[in-house]
Amino acid sequence: MTILSINLNKIALIRNSRDTTIPDVLDHARQCIAAGAGGITVHPRPDQRHIRADDCRELKAGIDVELNIEGNPFAPPRSSDRAGVSDYPGFMALVEEVRPAQATLVPDGDAQLTSDHGFDLEVDGERLQPVIEQLKAWGCRVSLFMDPLPEAMAMARDAGADRIELYTERYARAHAAGDYLQALTDYQAAARAAAKVGLGVNAGHDLNLSNLPDFDIPECLEVSIGHAFTVDALQYGIERAIQLYLQALEGR
Repeated sequence: MTILSINLNKIALIRNSRDTTIPDVLDHARQCIAAGAGGITVHPRPDQRHIRADDCRELKAGIDVELNIEGNPFAPPRSSDRAGVSDYPGFMALVEEVRPAQATLVPDGDAQLTSDHGFDLEVDGERLQPVIEQLKAWGCRVSLFMDPLPEAMAMARDAGADRIELYTERYARAHAAGDYLQALTDYQAAARAAAKVGLGVNAGHDLNLSNLPDFDIPECLEVSIGHAFTVDALQYGIERAIQLYLQALEGR
């Protein structure tokens, strides 16, 4: 069965809107796990707008499922300008310290509200190779955030990745518009191409209770869901929202 990994960025965003420690990220992670989530995902950014470096450290020590840390591997250290908030040490330094089960590499920057494209490995493949080698030496499984391009999957393997994460916004937009079959076909082709060259397949971005049951990707090992889950948890509560997402995965 596909693992449900809950992204806690929006929980941290709510906390950071005030000078407070609530909602508590670790406590919410534990609630999600108790309800059936098989993994926890966080995407700390250098400006620490939501998940902070200290959250990653606390999650590593405080949960008993896989921790997936996402981010740009080329993000440098940055000093914090908020009282009581530790500096951002840089993505690679943070991963070296925390040693998550999985590191998902994403080509994002501060100017992006959220992740909005996958890697172009014709441009970045060569410089990613030593990064991926180092992450694997630290014991991390490495996943690359990728658009659904079948021809790029062999390049992801050649760069050293263990998995790819399909960036699913195009599918989600097509599903919301009521005409998603062509988009789904493209994602299925990319997943098959990844599996053919020995890569595991993850998926994430704008997947929700409406479109997840139709996301027919047999190769998919893990989905990462954050924004939509947070919205649904406000409506249904954490335990019921997790149950609904697990049911949606089972219905695929």
